[in-house]
Amino acid sequence: MAPAVPRRILPVIVLSQFAGTSLWFAVNAVLPDLQRGWALPPAALASLTTAVQLGFVAGTLVFALLTLADRFPPTRVFLFCALAAAACNAAIAALDGQYALLLALRFAVGFLLAGIYPVGMKIAASWYREGLGAALGVLIGALVLGTALPHGLRALAGEGGMAFATGGLQPWQWVVLSVSVLAALGGIATASLVPEHRMGAGAPVRLRALSALWREPRLRASVFGYFGHMWELYSLYVLVPVVIATRHAGTTVSALAFWTIAAGALGCAGGGLFVRRFGSARVARWQLATSGACCVLAPAMLSAPQPLFVAWLLLWGLSVAGDSPQFSALTARNAPPEVVGSVLTFTNCIGFAISVASIEVFVRAAQAWPLAAVLPWLAVGPLLGVLAMRPLFRAAP
Repeated sequence: MAPAVPRRILPVIVLSQFAGTSLWFAVNAVLPDLQRGWALPPAALASLTTAVQLGFVAGTLVFALLTLADRFPPTRVFLFCALAAAACNAAIAALDGQYALLLALRFAVGFLLAGIYPVGMKIAASWYREGLGAALGVLIGALVLGTALPHGLRALAGEGGMAFATGGLQPWQWVVLSVSVLAALGGIATASLVPEHRMGAGAPVRLRALSALWREPRLRASVFGYFGHMWELYSLYVLVPVVIATRHAGTTVSALAFWTIAAGALGCAGGGLFVRRFGSARVARWQLATSGACCVLAPAMLSAPQPLFVAWLLLWGLSVAGDSPQFSALTARNAPPEVVGSVLTFTNCIGFAISVASIEVFVRAAQAWPLAAVLPWLAVGPLLGVLAMRPLFRAAP
């Protein structure tokens, strides 16, 4: 009988994942401050987000090809990346309008996030071989909540900064430094409180896994469903403050952006409750279809009464992220066992590359056309994803 897992393990990993991934959108949350103070170009929103996404794609490939989380203790890899990413993020607070350096630091943060998000999943998998699906839902929910956190901190900082912010810090600097401290503490907590629990050496990345993405019908269905999800997810996260700014101003934008994105954590956890009864494929399809419907309803909701507008945002935030754990579970389940690690690596990389293209398209389109004309096109991803998932329902999920 396997020894019981210490009760502290999952909470520590979840909180550390939450802390580390708060770096992802740290600059997006304070970008209006930087645009006012630094006279950044209109394309800064797309470029800065793209830099993080490209960094993550590059980091994921490098970490996988060098098998760093197998060569070294994963908790130490997590610690190093959390501390290094926190330092890169904190360095932004010392900049004064150096846009090129800001882009480079955001790329570096994205690269190092590859040692936080996937490695945190690996640590969890080493402890929770049974019941990993439930743990995965909580972990991805923590990632979503971490993504929302900088917006919440910016709302707390207020226009004049928090009363206890000293040393002449501007509100945006307080947010950036707070997120950096939190990420560093998350790395220290994992390294200090989570013992090593090796699964054995992982298999090297195999290029033939790329052909499996197309060759295996059920795997292709789950992967292409995930790609449709990624077309929508990060573009929405980038555009949420822009959408809210059509109705509100100041820290209200940050507060409502926080709750919209954070609702996804509830979607991840709530979706897990329905999986035993309905299966991952159906839960993922429902959530993907719901978020797609929210895209289509955008023209009406942008001018709807305030309660309906807020409800629409919360439903969109809940559903757009809630299918993430289910797509991860489906891909792992449908991949050939001998290349499952490689399949997950390539799927992640392709998915985030799709998010880069989507962000560039939609952020620039939102600068040229009204949001009511732009947002419905986000539904293309969910629509194609739902259609791609049809083979998953020809047999029991």
